[in-house]
Amino acid sequence: MSAEQKSAPDTDPAAEKPDGPVGPRPARLTAAAALCALEGLALAAGGVWMLVLGAAGDSGDRQTGITGGVTLVVLALLPLLAARGLLLRRGWSRGPAVITQIMALPVAYSLLQADSVAIPAGIVLAVVAITALVLLVNPATTKALGIKGPGRAEPK
Repeated sequence: MSAEQKSAPDTDPAAEKPDGPVGPRPARLTAAAALCALEGLALAAGGVWMLVLGAAGDSGDRQTGITGGVTLVVLALLPLLAARGLLLRRGWSRGPAVITQIMALPVAYSLLQADSVAIPAGIVLAVVAITALVLLVNPATTKALGIKGPGRAEPK
């Protein structure tokens, strides 16, 4: 091996620039991802429960139960994908996560208006949604996801 080859560093321009944000993942981001995953799992469990009840019910309830169950299982994909994106520190994942929380607030409100055991579920859902929203708009979370604020875009 020649002296030039020994002294020349092996530099790859793509290796110098990391793909995403570097450094440790903030605890706030991890907590937001966990709350989104919790909501997604709850939706999926509710959907499976509706599918089981619908399949065991009479013909009129069967169609409604199966349709509702499939809808909930499909809706569960949004927070689950957002949670995975948040854990992987993908900037796109904050949007679906925020939308999930905004959609959860009216559901929590309607559960709070019920005169049944749904009230505690409404309280839990409201607390989870508001907590997740606060975590998602936190500056540390925004920075960890590589999201730049208005007027802070890098010049081209």
